[in-house]
Amino acid sequence: MKLSGIAKKMVWVIAALSLVCMIAGVIYYRSLSALPFVLGVLLGAGVNVVKILLLERAVARAVDMEEKSGANYIRVQYFLRFLLTGAALALAAIAPDHILSLWGAVAGIFTFPIAAHSLRFFVKPDKIPGGQAADTAETPPADHEFE
Repeated sequence: MKLSGIAKKMVWVIAALSLVCMIAGVIYYRSLSALPFVLGVLLGAGVNVVKILLLERAVARAVDMEEKSGANYIRVQYFLRFLLTGAALALAAIAPDHILSLWGAVAGIFTFPIAAHSLRFFVKPDKIPGGQAADTAETPPADHEFE
């Protein structure tokens, strides 16, 4: 499956943020006890990359469907991605603390929304499908003039 430019940038931002989290964890723990935190961040970031792949696939399939069935398909896919996130957090919560850190998994999971919100700094609005730059957006014509 070929990723779009936006998805590739999100993956790169997730990788960079995860690396920052892992370095911060290593600096904080200053020993091999940072390993569970690093594994948790890797789990969270890995889940996020899988969620991006699933989102790309869902959008590609939903575009070819009728409006109602496409909307239902997207809803089901959203719920499945939500369950995937919950499963990763449940795994981190159940795993022993010396193997996998829940806080590391939470940090890894939070890289997805941060990457999504940071896209406005990396992607020009005219490159986003359906997006327009604020200064080039046309105002709709008025139906009537006020006196």
